[in-house]
Amino acid sequence: MSSAASTPPTINADELAALAQDPAAHAGFSALGESPFLLLELGGDSTAEASLALRAWLRALPAPSIAIGVGADSLASACDARVATWSEAAPLIEGIRRAPLAACVLVQLLRSSEGLPLESALFAESLAYSTLQTGPEFQAWLQANRAAQPLAHRDQGPAVRIEREGGTLRLRLNRPSLRNGMSVEMRDALIEALQLVLADDSLEAVLLSGEGKCFSTGGDLSEFGSAPDPVTAHLVRSLALPGRLLAACAARATVRLHGACVGSGIEFPAFAGRLVATPDAWFQLPELKFGLIPGAGGTVSIARRIGRQRLAGWALSGRRIDAATALAWGLVDAIEA
Repeated sequence: MSSAASTPPTINADELAALAQDPAAHAGFSALGESPFLLLELGGDSTAEASLALRAWLRALPAPSIAIGVGADSLASACDARVATWSEAAPLIEGIRRAPLAACVLVQLLRSSEGLPLESALFAESLAYSTLQTGPEFQAWLQANRAAQPLAHRDQGPAVRIEREGGTLRLRLNRPSLRNGMSVEMRDALIEALQLVLADDSLEAVLLSGEGKCFSTGGDLSEFGSAPDPVTAHLVRSLALPGRLLAACAARATVRLHGACVGSGIEFPAFAGRLVATPDAWFQLPELKFGLIPGAGGTVSIARRIGRQRLAGWALSGRRIDAATALAWGLVDAIEA
């Protein structure tokens, strides 16, 4: 293996080929082994036949793999994330080291759900999320951050305002005092509104937006850990996931995003057919630092917009991206003031 003084070791294609011959090599690259990630230095690609075997080896790796470099390389597509430089790899590595178990589950889920039908992919995500809810990383975060009780809002009216104008239904998230956090109340209100859309074919367009300074800061952290158990939480997601209903009416749905769009605040709207962001919008997937993964459908909705590798890199790093980056990636479809 080659290494730089201040960076973790990388391997090249030839070293990868040698590793793949060792039946025990996988164990060294895992949250339970010597390294919770594998760094592949691109260049010097092997033969097509060898690359096929090595791609299969990489996709079975029980840890994230990160390809570093530019240019064509057949092995790069099998890695979980791809960056051009070491500086780009650093935040991904930091995120993996902070929560190696969640990082492993994230990339394994993205590999396995790629190409699955939407319902099967959502099922897999929910099971993976429930698994991590029982894990030591989330339990440690919850122990340090558990809220005494859910936050109370100070807003007038229902959690989702509904207005109809002819064939257009306007929905507005209406808990600005809680930054439109996706609480149980908000979830249930969205489900009720979207069920109305699906039951009424005369509704030609659905426009969704949010009141206040931002669209949504995602799951209400004060409710984290409030489900009776992870199995019940999985069954609730199977019955009551707003993103599933939004996907069903996606062709009619446009979401306008502004300010913070965090966690489920981008996972849920990404199921819509069209996303429009204001210039001040920004986006983040912070779940890994909780010892979790996106659990509101984001491993499905966002992956189908920006691809498995880009989603993995974004989620592992936990970085914020602005509206321009979101547009360049294909996460949003337009930027409008």
